[in-house]
Amino acid sequence: MPSPAPARSVAFDVLLRVESGGYASDLLRTSSEELDSRDAGLASQIVFGVLRRQAQLDWVLAQLLPKPKLDDVVRTALRMGVFQLLHLDRVPAHAVVSDAVELVKRARKKSAAGLVNAVLRKAPKVRLDFPQEWIRLSTPEWLLKRWREQFGADKSECIADASLREPETFVHALAAPALPHEGTEVANCYRILSGNTAKLRTQDIGSQWIVTLLELGSAKGPLLDLCAAPGGKTRIGLEAGIGVVACDRHYQRLHELSPLGCPLAQVDATRPLPFRRAFDRILVDVPCSGTGTLARNPEIKWRLKPENLGELHSAQVRILRNALECLAPGGLLVYSTCSLEREENEAVLKEVLGTPPACTYRLPGVQPGDGFFACVIRSN
Repeated sequence: MPSPAPARSVAFDVLLRVESGGYASDLLRTSSEELDSRDAGLASQIVFGVLRRQAQLDWVLAQLLPKPKLDDVVRTALRMGVFQLLHLDRVPAHAVVSDAVELVKRARKKSAAGLVNAVLRKAPKVRLDFPQEWIRLSTPEWLLKRWREQFGADKSECIADASLREPETFVHALAAPALPHEGTEVANCYRILSGNTAKLRTQDIGSQWIVTLLELGSAKGPLLDLCAAPGGKTRIGLEAGIGVVACDRHYQRLHELSPLGCPLAQVDATRPLPFRRAFDRILVDVPCSGTGTLARNPEIKWRLKPENLGELHSAQVRILRNALECLAPGGLLVYSTCSLEREENEAVLKEVLGTPPACTYRLPGVQPGDGFFACVIRSN
């Protein structure tokens, strides 16, 4: 039996594990270690392309299989094949079809091989005349409706359209990076224009922007980074020359920050904090739905349900209240999320503060980078 191309084998396995609850970025990082850079890039293209355009791909399949009853293995092989045939110009069609057939055989679905072969040979002939906006933008209808009501029709389309595209690459660097780059409006943030970025420590421009709101140049003491992992914002604080106390709920994620050399504290911030001192600067970048990062984490849009937002809201309220108890007089706290949802943003601040200060959104497709929300709170 001929073996499928390594990139497609990895992509297939990763997508099946995503179906079972895994996260594409983490799975690709470990699964692609044995691949050369070209194959790793193709595997990433396929995985993220399938997840970003899932609604479009399923609509195409529905035109070819009017009443599809597909298990995860067959559906995944077909989604991969349709994505490659419709969106990857340099991939030979015969290789796409042949490998899809071999992948289902390898997964002990030999009886579906003929179906996969027949469907994929017809797929390029399907006219992509998507009947509904949510299918065209491959974004759940309930999420699109919320964004239209909150940001307007034009911006909501920009947000959804941005989620279909590969994110730009940004780095934070005190010295300009060696790869072709250009500066941005955020200090020390560079957009990488080309080249192999695999060994770069990347960090989205929106994440770097959040740190600028802390006004670290006038800080009188260490920064409390309350939900610090994976540590990008902590690192910028340390590079600014101030002390940082980095906290996280999960020991393993916190342990990965050890090379930074700053004090670490395993803390569940939904409970009263253990610190006896007050902090002049506090960053509260709370765990959230991540709807501002759908280009980078596309599986979120297919998993998230409206009821999840209420659960997140409750935890975020507790975290913010506990953080404010540690804010020194005259100090500054930044509350932030990578979510675009009111329940996690304005509604949290209103419940905790009554009348919140001015807040700011960065919207994907409108501003560079991922979507973020931030509010600066100053104590009296």
